[in-house]
Amino acid sequence: MNVYHFKKGTEICNYSYPFKILSIRLNRQRLVVCLEESIYIHNIKDMKLLKTIMDTPLNTTGLCALSINHANSYLAYPGSATSGEIVLYDGNTLKTACTIPAHDGPLAALTFNSTGSKLASASEKGTVIRVFSIPGGQKLYEFRRGMKRYVNISSLVFSMDSQFLCASSNTETVHIFKLEHLTDSRPEEPPTWSGYMGKMFQAATNYLPAQVSGMMSQDRAFATVRLNISGQRNICALSTIQKLPRLLVTTSDGHLYIYNLDPQDGGECVLIKTHSLLGSGKMEENKENDLQPPVPQSYAATVARQSTVPSTSTMPGYSEDGGALRGEVIPEHEFATGPVCLDDENEFPPIILCRGGQPGKAKRS
Repeated sequence: MNVYHFKKGTEICNYSYPFKILSIRLNRQRLVVCLEESIYIHNIKDMKLLKTIMDTPLNTTGLCALSINHANSYLAYPGSATSGEIVLYDGNTLKTACTIPAHDGPLAALTFNSTGSKLASASEKGTVIRVFSIPGGQKLYEFRRGMKRYVNISSLVFSMDSQFLCASSNTETVHIFKLEHLTDSRPEEPPTWSGYMGKMFQAATNYLPAQVSGMMSQDRAFATVRLNISGQRNICALSTIQKLPRLLVTTSDGHLYIYNLDPQDGGECVLIKTHSLLGSGKMEENKENDLQPPVPQSYAATVARQSTVPSTSTMPGYSEDGGALRGEVIPEHEFATGPVCLDDENEFPPIILCRGGQPGKAKRS
Protein backbone atom coordinates (compact mmCIF):
# COMPACT_ATOMS: atom_id res chain seq x y z
CA MET A 1 0.00 0.00 0.00
CA ASN A 2 1.40 3.39 -1.01
CA VAL A 3 0.30 6.64 0.61
CA TYR A 4 0.83 9.76 -1.50
CA HIS A 5 0.59 13.45 -0.75
CA PHE A 6 -2.42 14.79 -2.62
CA LYS A 7 -1.02 18.23 -3.49
CA LYS A 8 2.67 17.49 -4.01
CA GLY A 9 2.23 14.08 -5.64
CA THR A 10 5.02 12.66 -3.47
CA GLU A 11 5.06 9.42 -1.50
CA ILE A 12 4.47 9.70 2.25
CA CYS A 13 4.99 6.05 3.10
CA ASN A 14 4.33 2.50 1.98
CA TYR A 15 3.41 -0.63 3.90
CA SER A 16 3.42 -4.33 3.16
CA TYR A 17 0.92 -6.84 4.50
CA PRO A 18 1.10 -10.64 4.78
CA PHE A 19 -1.77 -11.22 2.36
CA LYS A 20 -3.59 -9.51 -0.48
CA ILE A 21 -5.27 -6.18 0.29
CA LEU A 22 -8.98 -6.47 -0.52
CA SER A 23 -10.24 -3.00 0.43
CA ILE A 24 -9.11 0.29 1.99
CA ARG A 25 -11.28 2.77 3.88
CA LEU A 26 -10.27 6.09 5.40
CA ASN A 27 -11.54 9.28 7.00
CA ARG A 28 -9.67 12.20 8.53
CA GLN A 29 -8.72 10.19 11.60
CA ARG A 30 -8.28 6.54 10.64
CA LEU A 31 -7.14 4.39 7.72
CA VAL A 32 -8.43 0.80 7.58
CA VAL A 33 -6.84 -1.95 5.49
CA CYS A 34 -8.97 -5.08 5.12
CA LEU A 35 -7.47 -8.46 4.29
CA GLU A 36 -9.26 -11.78 3.96
CA GLU A 37 -8.94 -12.70 7.65
CA SER A 38 -7.57 -9.61 9.36
CA ILE A 39 -8.06 -5.83 9.56
CA TYR A 40 -5.35 -3.20 10.15
CA ILE A 41 -6.20 0.21 11.64
CA HIS A 42 -3.73 3.09 11.12
CA ASN A 43 -3.63 6.62 12.50
CA ILE A 44 -4.09 8.85 9.45
CA LYS A 45 -1.85 11.55 10.94
CA ASP A 46 1.39 9.58 11.18
CA MET A 47 0.31 6.26 9.57
CA LYS A 48 1.24 4.45 12.77
CA LEU A 49 -0.41 1.04 13.13
CA LEU A 50 -2.81 1.32 16.06
CA LYS A 51 -4.61 -2.03 16.01
CA THR A 52 -4.63 -5.34 14.18
CA ILE A 53 -7.89 -7.29 14.35
CA MET A 54 -6.78 -10.87 13.74
CA ASP A 55 -8.71 -14.02 12.86
CA THR A 56 -11.78 -12.25 11.52
CA PRO A 57 -14.33 -14.49 9.74
CA LEU A 58 -13.45 -15.32 6.15
CA ASN A 59 -14.12 -12.15 4.14
CA THR A 60 -13.22 -12.90 0.52
CA THR A 61 -14.66 -9.63 -0.85
CA GLY A 62 -13.07 -7.34 1.76
CA LEU A 63 -16.49 -6.14 2.88
CA CYS A 64 -16.26 -3.39 5.51
CA ALA A 65 -17.49 0.17 6.08
CA LEU A 66 -15.92 3.10 7.90
CA SER A 67 -17.85 6.18 8.99
CA ILE A 68 -16.64 9.29 7.17
CA ASN A 69 -17.42 11.27 10.33
CA HIS A 70 -14.04 11.06 12.03
CA ALA A 71 -15.51 12.19 15.36
CA ASN A 72 -16.98 8.69 15.70
CA SER A 73 -14.84 6.50 13.45
CA TYR A 74 -17.03 3.42 13.60
CA LEU A 75 -15.97 0.42 11.57
CA ALA A 76 -18.42 -2.30 10.49
CA TYR A 77 -17.38 -5.71 9.18
CA PRO A 78 -18.91 -9.22 8.96
CA GLY A 79 -18.92 -11.16 12.21
CA SER A 80 -19.67 -14.48 10.53
CA ALA A 81 -19.02 -16.12 7.18
CA THR A 82 -22.34 -17.99 7.24
CA SER A 83 -24.80 -15.51 8.77
CA GLY A 84 -25.50 -11.80 8.52
CA GLU A 85 -23.88 -10.77 11.79
CA ILE A 86 -22.25 -7.32 11.89
CA VAL A 87 -19.41 -6.37 14.22
CA LEU A 88 -19.43 -2.65 15.08
CA TYR A 89 -15.96 -1.51 16.12
CA ASP A 90 -15.04 1.92 17.54
CA GLY A 91 -11.98 3.11 15.63
CA ASN A 92 -11.25 5.87 18.15
CA THR A 93 -11.34 3.83 21.37
CA LEU A 94 -10.20 0.66 19.54
CA LYS A 95 -12.89 -1.43 21.19
CA THR A 96 -15.87 -3.43 19.94
CA ALA A 97 -19.06 -1.40 20.38
CA CYS A 98 -21.67 -4.11 19.69
CA THR A 99 -22.67 -7.03 17.51
CA ILE A 100 -25.78 -6.74 15.32
CA PRO A 101 -27.71 -9.83 14.09
CA ALA A 102 -28.73 -8.11 10.85
CA HIS A 103 -29.64 -10.94 8.44
CA ASP A 104 -30.02 -14.71 8.24
CA GLY A 105 -27.64 -15.08 5.30
CA PRO A 106 -24.09 -13.74 4.74
CA LEU A 107 -23.64 -10.01 4.27
CA ALA A 108 -23.19 -8.41 0.84
CA ALA A 109 -23.25 -4.64 1.53
CA LEU A 110 -22.60 -2.24 4.42
CA THR A 111 -22.68 1.55 4.53
CA PHE A 112 -22.82 4.37 7.10
CA ASN A 113 -24.66 7.64 6.71
CA SER A 114 -22.68 10.88 6.67
CA THR A 115 -22.84 11.43 10.44
CA GLY A 116 -22.12 7.83 11.40
CA SER A 117 -25.41 7.57 13.30
CA LYS A 118 -27.00 4.97 10.98
CA LEU A 119 -25.78 1.78 9.33
CA ALA A 120 -27.50 0.08 6.38
CA SER A 121 -26.93 -3.55 5.40
CA ALA A 122 -28.01 -6.12 2.84
CA SER A 123 -27.42 -9.85 2.63
CA GLU A 124 -26.36 -11.96 -0.34
CA LYS A 125 -30.03 -12.57 -1.15
CA GLY A 126 -30.49 -8.86 -1.72
CA THR A 127 -34.21 -8.87 -1.00
CA VAL A 128 -34.29 -7.02 2.33
CA ILE A 129 -32.32 -3.93 3.38
CA ARG A 130 -32.17 -2.94 7.04
CA VAL A 131 -31.06 0.26 8.76
CA PHE A 132 -29.72 0.27 12.34
CA SER A 133 -28.96 2.98 14.86
CA ILE A 134 -25.33 3.54 15.82
CA PRO A 135 -23.83 2.75 18.27
CA GLY A 136 -26.78 0.91 19.86
CA GLY A 137 -27.55 -1.34 16.90
CA GLN A 138 -31.35 -1.11 17.16
CA LYS A 139 -33.27 -1.73 13.92
CA LEU A 140 -34.83 1.49 12.65
CA TYR A 141 -36.07 0.62 9.15
CA GLU A 142 -36.67 -2.44 7.02
CA PHE A 143 -37.09 -2.15 3.27
CA ARG A 144 -37.96 -4.83 0.74
CA ARG A 145 -36.14 -4.55 -2.55
CA GLY A 146 -38.02 -7.42 -4.16
CA MET A 147 -39.42 -10.91 -3.70
CA LYS A 148 -39.21 -12.61 -7.10
CA ARG A 149 -35.47 -13.17 -7.37
CA TYR A 150 -32.23 -12.94 -5.46
CA VAL A 151 -29.79 -10.25 -6.62
CA ASN A 152 -26.24 -9.13 -5.92
CA ILE A 153 -26.26 -5.71 -4.27
CA SER A 154 -23.44 -3.72 -5.88
CA SER A 155 -24.04 -0.32 -4.30
CA LEU A 156 -25.69 0.86 -1.08
CA VAL A 157 -25.50 4.54 -0.19
CA PHE A 158 -27.25 7.21 1.91
CA SER A 159 -27.94 10.74 0.77
CA MET A 160 -25.94 13.37 2.67
CA ASP A 161 -29.00 14.44 4.67
CA SER A 162 -29.82 10.77 5.50
CA GLN A 163 -33.35 11.13 4.13
CA PHE A 164 -32.85 8.62 1.33
CA LEU A 165 -31.11 5.29 0.87
CA CYS A 166 -30.22 3.98 -2.58
CA ALA A 167 -29.59 0.35 -3.53
CA SER A 168 -28.48 -0.99 -6.90
CA SER A 169 -27.74 -4.52 -8.02
CA ASN A 170 -26.92 -6.63 -11.06
CA THR A 171 -30.48 -6.10 -12.33
CA GLU A 172 -31.74 -3.15 -14.35
CA THR A 173 -33.62 -1.58 -11.41
CA VAL A 174 -32.22 0.91 -8.90
CA HIS A 175 -34.30 1.39 -5.73
CA ILE A 176 -34.45 4.53 -3.59
CA PHE A 177 -36.00 4.29 -0.13
CA LYS A 178 -37.19 7.19 1.99
CA LEU A 179 -36.34 7.18 5.68
CA GLU A 180 -39.43 8.57 7.37
CA HIS A 181 -40.35 8.55 11.05
CA LEU A 182 -43.89 7.21 11.33
CA THR A 183 -45.80 8.21 14.45
CA ASP A 184 -49.21 7.41 15.84
CA SER A 185 -50.23 11.05 15.41
CA ARG A 186 -50.46 10.82 11.64
CA PRO A 187 -53.54 12.48 10.13
CA GLU A 188 -56.44 10.22 9.29
CA GLU A 189 -56.30 8.93 5.73
CA PRO A 190 -59.17 9.92 3.41
CA PRO A 191 -61.87 7.25 3.00
CA THR A 192 -60.58 5.81 -0.27
CA TRP A 193 -60.58 2.21 -1.46
CA SER A 194 -56.75 2.03 -1.24
CA GLY A 195 -56.84 3.43 2.28
CA TYR A 196 -59.46 0.88 3.30
CA MET A 197 -57.41 -1.99 1.86
CA GLY A 198 -54.29 -0.72 3.60
CA LYS A 199 -56.03 -0.78 6.97
CA MET A 200 -57.39 -4.24 6.26
CA PHE A 201 -53.92 -5.62 5.49
CA GLN A 202 -52.52 -3.92 8.57
CA ALA A 203 -55.15 -5.56 10.75
CA ALA A 204 -54.58 -8.93 9.08
CA THR A 205 -50.90 -8.98 10.09
CA ASN A 206 -51.95 -9.70 13.68
CA TYR A 207 -53.32 -13.11 12.63
CA LEU A 208 -50.62 -14.19 10.18
CA PRO A 209 -47.35 -16.05 10.83
CA ALA A 210 -44.48 -13.79 11.86
CA GLN A 211 -42.58 -14.30 8.59
CA VAL A 212 -45.58 -13.34 6.47
CA SER A 213 -46.62 -10.38 8.63
CA GLY A 214 -43.06 -9.10 8.67
CA MET A 215 -42.94 -9.19 4.87
CA MET A 216 -46.21 -7.24 4.63
CA SER A 217 -44.97 -4.56 7.02
CA GLN A 218 -41.73 -3.91 5.10
CA ASP A 219 -41.64 -0.63 3.21
CA ARG A 220 -41.29 -0.64 -0.56
CA ALA A 221 -39.16 1.66 -2.73
CA PHE A 222 -40.04 5.35 -2.72
CA ALA A 223 -38.49 5.89 -6.15
CA THR A 224 -37.00 3.66 -8.85
CA VAL A 225 -34.81 3.85 -11.92
CA ARG A 226 -34.94 1.51 -14.91
CA LEU A 227 -31.48 1.25 -16.43
CA ASN A 228 -31.10 0.30 -20.06
CA ILE A 229 -28.50 -2.32 -19.09
CA SER A 230 -28.61 -5.41 -16.87
CA GLY A 231 -25.95 -7.63 -15.36
CA GLN A 232 -23.29 -4.91 -15.15
CA ARG A 233 -21.73 -3.73 -11.92
CA ASN A 234 -22.66 -0.16 -11.07
CA ILE A 235 -22.13 2.40 -8.33
CA CYS A 236 -24.72 4.99 -7.28
CA ALA A 237 -24.63 8.30 -5.46
CA LEU A 238 -27.36 10.60 -4.19
CA SER A 239 -26.28 14.20 -4.59
CA THR A 240 -27.56 17.75 -4.77
CA ILE A 241 -26.69 19.63 -7.96
CA GLN A 242 -27.69 23.28 -8.12
CA LYS A 243 -29.97 22.72 -5.11
CA LEU A 244 -31.84 19.89 -6.84
CA PRO A 245 -31.68 16.22 -5.74
CA ARG A 246 -30.04 13.96 -8.31
CA LEU A 247 -29.22 10.29 -8.62
CA LEU A 248 -25.89 9.47 -10.27
CA VAL A 249 -25.27 5.96 -11.62
CA THR A 250 -21.89 4.89 -13.01
CA THR A 251 -21.74 1.56 -14.83
CA SER A 252 -18.79 -0.73 -15.53
CA ASP A 253 -19.04 -0.05 -19.27
CA GLY A 254 -17.91 3.53 -18.64
CA HIS A 255 -21.13 5.56 -18.58
CA LEU A 256 -22.47 8.08 -16.08
CA TYR A 257 -26.24 8.53 -15.89
CA ILE A 258 -27.82 11.51 -14.12
CA TYR A 259 -31.45 11.21 -13.02
CA ASN A 260 -33.90 13.63 -11.48
CA LEU A 261 -35.32 12.57 -8.09
CA ASP A 262 -38.67 13.94 -6.92
CA PRO A 263 -38.20 14.28 -3.11
CA GLN A 264 -41.93 14.67 -2.51
CA ASP A 265 -43.68 12.12 -4.71
CA GLY A 266 -40.87 9.76 -5.72
CA GLY A 267 -41.93 7.39 -8.48
CA GLU A 268 -39.96 6.73 -11.65
CA CYS A 269 -36.85 8.90 -11.88
CA VAL A 270 -36.31 10.79 -15.12
CA LEU A 271 -33.03 10.48 -17.01
CA ILE A 272 -31.49 13.92 -17.54
CA LYS A 273 -28.07 13.27 -19.03
CA THR A 274 -25.74 10.48 -20.09
CA HIS A 275 -22.00 10.98 -20.08
CA SER A 276 -19.36 8.66 -21.57
CA LEU A 277 -16.36 8.35 -19.26
CA LEU A 278 -14.28 6.41 -21.77
CA GLY A 279 -15.12 8.10 -25.04
CA SER A 280 -14.98 11.66 -26.29
CA GLY A 281 -16.50 13.06 -23.10
CA LYS A 282 -19.60 14.39 -24.86
CA MET A 283 -22.73 14.79 -22.77
CA GLU A 284 -26.04 13.54 -24.12
CA GLU A 285 -28.78 15.76 -22.73
CA ASN A 286 -32.40 14.86 -22.16
CA LYS A 287 -33.83 17.95 -20.56
CA GLU A 288 -31.52 20.41 -18.85
CA ASN A 289 -28.51 22.30 -20.18
CA ASP A 290 -27.23 23.67 -16.90
CA LEU A 291 -25.80 20.54 -15.30
CA GLN A 292 -22.49 20.32 -17.19
CA PRO A 293 -20.15 19.18 -14.39
CA PRO A 294 -16.57 20.44 -14.31
CA VAL A 295 -13.95 17.75 -14.88
CA PRO A 296 -11.36 17.83 -12.07
CA GLN A 297 -7.72 17.25 -12.83
CA SER A 298 -6.87 13.58 -12.30
CA TYR A 299 -4.51 12.50 -9.57
CA ALA A 300 -2.88 9.98 -11.91
CA ALA A 301 -1.69 12.86 -14.08
CA THR A 302 -0.22 14.56 -11.03
CA VAL A 303 1.69 11.46 -9.96
CA ALA A 304 3.03 11.04 -13.49
CA ARG A 305 4.59 14.50 -13.20
CA GLN A 306 6.26 14.05 -9.81
CA SER A 307 9.38 15.82 -11.03
CA THR A 308 7.49 19.09 -11.21
CA VAL A 309 5.65 20.71 -8.35
CA PRO A 310 2.04 21.42 -9.37
CA SER A 311 0.96 25.01 -9.35
CA THR A 312 -1.49 26.00 -6.63
CA SER A 313 -3.49 27.89 -9.21
CA THR A 314 -4.14 24.77 -11.31
CA MET A 315 -4.04 21.96 -8.75
CA PRO A 316 -7.38 21.87 -6.90
CA GLY A 317 -7.43 20.90 -3.25
CA TYR A 318 -9.79 18.82 -1.18
CA SER A 319 -12.89 19.84 0.70
CA GLU A 320 -15.76 17.76 2.05
CA ASP A 321 -18.16 20.53 1.05
CA GLY A 322 -16.83 21.38 -2.39
CA GLY A 323 -14.96 18.26 -3.44
CA ALA A 324 -11.86 18.91 -5.54
CA LEU A 325 -13.03 22.33 -6.71
CA ARG A 326 -12.83 24.68 -3.75
CA GLY A 327 -9.37 23.91 -2.40
CA GLU A 328 -10.25 24.46 1.25
CA VAL A 329 -7.73 23.61 3.92
CA ILE A 330 -8.31 20.93 6.53
CA PRO A 331 -7.81 22.49 10.00
CA GLU A 332 -4.91 21.19 12.04
CA HIS A 333 -7.03 20.37 15.07
CA GLU A 334 -9.00 17.79 13.09
CA PHE A 335 -5.95 15.54 12.81
CA ALA A 336 -4.41 13.44 15.53
CA THR A 337 -0.96 14.30 16.82
CA GLY A 338 2.06 12.62 15.27
CA PRO A 339 5.45 13.10 13.60
CA VAL A 340 4.38 13.20 9.94
CA CYS A 341 4.05 16.80 8.75
CA LEU A 342 0.51 16.97 7.43
CA ASP A 343 -0.52 19.83 9.65
CA ASP A 344 0.57 23.14 8.16
CA GLU A 345 -2.10 25.21 6.48
CA ASN A 346 -0.85 24.43 2.98
CA GLU A 347 -1.06 20.66 3.36
CA PHE A 348 -3.75 18.33 2.05
CA PRO A 349 -4.77 14.78 3.00
CA PRO A 350 -3.05 11.75 1.49
CA ILE A 351 -4.24 9.55 -1.33
CA ILE A 352 -3.95 5.78 -0.98
CA LEU A 353 -2.85 3.51 -3.82
CA CYS A 354 -2.94 -0.26 -3.45
CA ARG A 355 -0.51 -2.38 -5.43
CA GLY A 356 -2.01 -5.78 -4.55
CA GLY A 357 0.28 -6.52 -1.66
CA GLN A 358 3.53 -5.89 -3.60
CA PRO A 359 6.40 -6.20 -1.10
CA GLY A 360 8.20 -3.09 0.04
CA LYS A 361 9.82 -1.75 3.15
CA ALA A 362 7.84 0.77 5.17
CA LYS A 363 9.29 4.25 4.91
CA ARG A 364 8.28 7.83 5.56
CA SER A 365 9.19 11.07 3.86
